Amino acid sequence: MTLSSDPPAPLDWKFSQVFGERAPGDDLQDVDMISAIEFDKTGDFLAIGDRGGRCIIFERKDGKHTLNQHHSRHELEQFDFTSTQHPEFQFKTEFQGHEPEFDYLKSVEIEEKINKVRWCATSSGSQFMLSTNDKTIKLWKVKECKVKKVKEMNAHPFACLDNMLLAERSFVSREDKPAVANGYRQEWMETIAKNASPSQDMHSKVADMEDTAHTRCRKVYAHAHDFNINSISNNSDCETFLSADDLRINLWNLEISDQCFNILDMKPANMEDLTEVITTAEFHPIHCNLLAYSSSRGFIRLVDMRQSALCDHSARILQDGDSHGLKSFFTEIIASISDMKFSRDGRHILSRDYMNLKLWDTHMDSSPVAIYKIHEHLRPKLSELYNNDRIFDRFGCCFSGDGLHFATGSYSNLMRIFSGGDGSEEGATIEASKTPNSRKPLLRTAPRARRSSLSNLARGFYRHGHENSSSGSNESSYDLSSRLLHLAWHPETNLIASAAGNSLFMYYS
Repeated sequence: MTLSSDPPAPLDWKFSQVFGERAPGDDLQDVDMISAIEFDKTGDFLAIGDRGGRCIIFERKDGKHTLNQHHSRHELEQFDFTSTQHPEFQFKTEFQGHEPEFDYLKSVEIEEKINKVRWCATSSGSQFMLSTNDKTIKLWKVKECKVKKVKEMNAHPFACLDNMLLAERSFVSREDKPAVANGYRQEWMETIAKNASPSQDMHSKVADMEDTAHTRCRKVYAHAHDFNINSISNNSDCETFLSADDLRINLWNLEISDQCFNILDMKPANMEDLTEVITTAEFHPIHCNLLAYSSSRGFIRLVDMRQSALCDHSARILQDGDSHGLKSFFTEIIASISDMKFSRDGRHILSRDYMNLKLWDTHMDSSPVAIYKIHEHLRPKLSELYNNDRIFDRFGCCFSGDGLHFATGSYSNLMRIFSGGDGSEEGATIEASKTPNSRKPLLRTAPRARRSSLSNLARGFYRHGHENSSSGSNESSYDLSSRLLHLAWHPETNLIASAAGNSLFMYYS
């Protein structure tokens, strides 16, 4: 990826698909809320996890894996035509990935909520996927199966006779013995078989080959984290992956589930000396020896595992040198990085904190390349956001496949998309709905219905504007209980999958 002084042209976004859309008035159940989302490297599969511990997999309708010898020429031509259009997905399978557990030693309940899902690279036809809740990581094998759908079938005369005799014995005689003598039965069967015409040969016609999927848990990686797992990331060597909690990062081999190596430990001898925690960790997409992790102080550390077995002190630190200014009670809270992504070539890193989306060049330590203001209009409301815990919301971010565009989420189920530049542009704002380009009225008389446990969330009218905008600000309504936290960009084309509550919305450009 090469960023030039002239940003790429902004993209025109259109609605593509929605899965799990709620009817007006339906309550949003907490267990149905999407908590993780991830495309595989080919873009043919999309996996999501929810708070109920379920994993749902979608597959691309026009993907190459759907083309097989059982499709007609017309169908193949249709596939060739649709392949030039934007990708569309269909439901493939769903399975229960994690169950609620109880840690009797610590007397704490372990939620089934899925924190992360990650696809594993494989050379076989099967798909492998990692999922994790707060304590346990699982490796799943998603195996393709072909199921024949029978369109037409002529009955076998012998089977027909057996069924008739069985029915007669069961429903007429009610006796556990043949209704006719064995000799007569054999003669009758031979006569029917002899008189059967060639046109009555037993056959069945296969109308189509239906794809289905079976999932099986191959490995369970457990009992390695004292704190809640916040990240898992696959290595480019296709053999190892990392898992991170608040204070430790562990390195695993996919084939070994009962042993891992601790490569980073931030736990001080006295917990009162703790100044920061790990918020997310990610392997470099190309170099298997490099990884990055972010902290609650807004730092990103780049680590080379070749330098030391423990990576505590051998890291390059990326930090915003321009952020040293007036400090407040909320400064460190809003500086905490909630998500971080490498670009495909590994040169740039995209990070998201509560207020901003930042683009970093891994060759520049002093400051980010660009800062995109997301929640600057909420700065006067930080005290209110702290009281209702909204200040701790963790918004995700994602790169486009070419690395020239970036996206993140916001409140009122809004998605913000930017195209290069230095951060001064406003970018595109899309609401997660079937009409993304149409905006709701500025003044909303009543917030949408929510569960009773969210009824005390602060709602109100906030002044919405960009600090670099000279056109003034507009009064706009923000629903703090509607948050677009999770999204993923298709690796090969401009298509974004975003999670709004329990609904999965897709947009293309």
